[in-house]
Amino acid sequence: MHGMITRMILTRLGVAVLTLLIVSVVVFVATNMLPGDVAQIVLGQAATPEAVAGLRKAMHLDQPAVFRYIIWLGGMMTGNPGTSLVNDIPIVTLIGGRLHNTLLLAGVTAAFSVPIALALGITAAMWRNTLYDRLVSFATIAVVSVPEFMVATIAVLIFAVRLHWFPALSFANDVHSLGELLRVFAMPVISLSFVVSAQMIRMTRAALIDTLGQPFVEMATLKGAGRVRAVLTHALPNAIGPIVNAVALSLSYLLGGVIIVETIFNYPGIAKLMVDGVATRDMPLIQTCAMIFCLGYLALVTVADICAILANPRLRYK
Repeated sequence: MHGMITRMILTRLGVAVLTLLIVSVVVFVATNMLPGDVAQIVLGQAATPEAVAGLRKAMHLDQPAVFRYIIWLGGMMTGNPGTSLVNDIPIVTLIGGRLHNTLLLAGVTAAFSVPIALALGITAAMWRNTLYDRLVSFATIAVVSVPEFMVATIAVLIFAVRLHWFPALSFANDVHSLGELLRVFAMPVISLSFVVSAQMIRMTRAALIDTLGQPFVEMATLKGAGRVRAVLTHALPNAIGPIVNAVALSLSYLLGGVIIVETIFNYPGIAKLMVDGVATRDMPLIQTCAMIFCLGYLALVTVADICAILANPRLRYK
């Protein structure tokens, strides 16, 4: 059994590496299809064709796409994605502080949303088909229907413009105490947590209800186990795999939502850096940021799959 588990985990890791390689091709091709020329943007509209051609040659933009892809992929694998075409600064330097800010925002959001979502999902499954379950289900459907930019915009209008409780812009460098942390991250975290928590609540509830319908849980109930004991002692340990999948997949929505939230709140993260790179057609910067987001998504999904494999009792026991 242990050999089978090891093979399954290695296969899943191999699939993740292959997927990341395919994604790198898609990212490179997609970014090169963006309209506009970075050389023209850097020099301005008044630049002569000779000057633009010379700058393109200096930036190696005149070389074949396959050659540029191989050079770029080799740099990504060695941790040297190159230099920004616009700022002439190493991309590692540009991303360094910004990546820390984005990870801090994602970490605070996860610490806030995961416990609340799991508690609501588990209790909704525990008391399913009750008024409480219906209220939770209605609230999650309503929240899922609202996009992140709408939540962020409404939060700015109410808490920043109307009530003056929180700043309309968030700067991670201003955090020096717990109070400042709550003040700076309140609106970005709330905006991100809405969709993340709603997805997590629905998937956790569905996974636990499916486990509660298994024969061993019904047997425990017939032997006198109460509702709380049947859920926490018998059903929940066997639903860990699906619940971990639910948490990982829900947190993967952070990667898309953080782009919108960082832009609206002018948060100095890697998503805001990528948006600025798109505006200036800074291809190496855009490609590196996109690959970081793809790597984060694949890491979350792969960890969830591995946890599901390890939590599967049919694989752990003969």
